[in-house]
Amino acid sequence: MTRALAFLIAAVALLAASHAQAESFDTREIMGSGPYFGAGGSSPIPRTTVYFNSHYAPGTIVVNTAERRLYLVLPNGQALRYGIGVGRDGFRWSGVHKISAKKEWPGWTPPSQMLARRPDLPRHMAGGIDNPLGARAIYLGSTLYRIHGSNEPETIGQAVSSGCFRMTNDDVTDLYNRVSVGTTVVVKN
Repeated sequence: MTRALAFLIAAVALLAASHAQAESFDTREIMGSGPYFGAGGSSPIPRTTVYFNSHYAPGTIVVNTAERRLYLVLPNGQALRYGIGVGRDGFRWSGVHKISAKKEWPGWTPPSQMLARRPDLPRHMAGGIDNPLGARAIYLGSTLYRIHGSNEPETIGQAVSSGCFRMTNDDVTDLYNRVSVGTTVVVKN
């Protein structure tokens, strides 16, 4: 009985320490609107196939930050359209990059620029359901930016990030499975 009681006390202490660590920083500044990242949910902007008249080759990703949409160009003048969260004022950017890496349940290390703004942030978070990068991350060239998951579907369609493009975990997993390293990503404002 004593051993079981000691185990229970240790488990409660570990849970309390984990909760205190999660509350020690507020991820609204870095990734969105809240410190906790739950299981996900469906996007408020459903993924759909649309007509997309462009000069981009099938397989190209086109991010339209003004629309807060990401398009995966398909053959025959179509694209798969996803809702995304984009950078807030002062953190939007544009350019052309290639996907340089893809990771499932990625770990997150805040860049030095973010740590300068927010020294209270953890220096690293292991991948998992509580990680702000969500289920998948698609890295854009040698930039600090990614297309990544989010467990906060209510932030999709919003300007909330520090420059990354966030999708629901369901949508980023779908996109992740359709693209490969070397895919061109065009970011337009």
